[in-house]
Amino acid sequence: MIIMKTKIIPLALTAAALALPGQAMAQAGEVHFKVLGTLVAPDGKIKDVKVDRIGLPAGTQTKANDNFVPTVAIEYFLADSLSVETIAGVTEHDVDGRGALAGAGLVSNAKIVPATVTLKYHFGKPGGIRPYIGAGPSYFIFINEKPGATTRALGATSQKINDTVGAALQAGIDIPVNDKGLFVSADVKRYFLRPLASWRANGVEVLRTRHELDPWVISAGIGFRF
Repeated sequence: MIIMKTKIIPLALTAAALALPGQAMAQAGEVHFKVLGTLVAPDGKIKDVKVDRIGLPAGTQTKANDNFVPTVAIEYFLADSLSVETIAGVTEHDVDGRGALAGAGLVSNAKIVPATVTLKYHFGKPGGIRPYIGAGPSYFIFINEKPGATTRALGATSQKINDTVGAALQAGIDIPVNDKGLFVSADVKRYFLRPLASWRANGVEVLRTRHELDPWVISAGIGFRF
């Protein structure tokens, strides 16, 4: 009887552990799909003025506005604790003056596709709450940006921000909700990139500046594992 009890108790504990919500989450070969709400909060300040034919006032500075957008993420697990993730989304920003040009509209409706791939390491055991860290390259694609109201008034007829290679650092957490593969996720990324912005008047470049964009990208939402 004693021998039977010593066998039954470990078996009962094992069965109970397997019945907990979210067990076996994040195993090698799994794919995770996330739907997220994302705040994109860039800096955008001027790091260097390369060309200035319009006479920027001393003390001119710039700031890009924040934007909240939907994003999706797809993640593939190479091992139980190692995964590769990419995100998809489009964010739109204006760039306005600060300092001597406070309130001036410099760039209007710049759409950005932040193509990013990160390699992530997950702490903890599959089935539990799993914090992670990650890092990887990014390629920011700028689409359809236009001169702002102020730069148009100064004679600029077109505006372009060059597509830029950068890097991203990442930290976050995944929390299982049930044993059907549903989980909630929170994620923070910090990007580092230095794009060039150029304004032209009838084909002639009148202003070119390098900017410290460096956005914080903060996301939260739900995920599904397959």
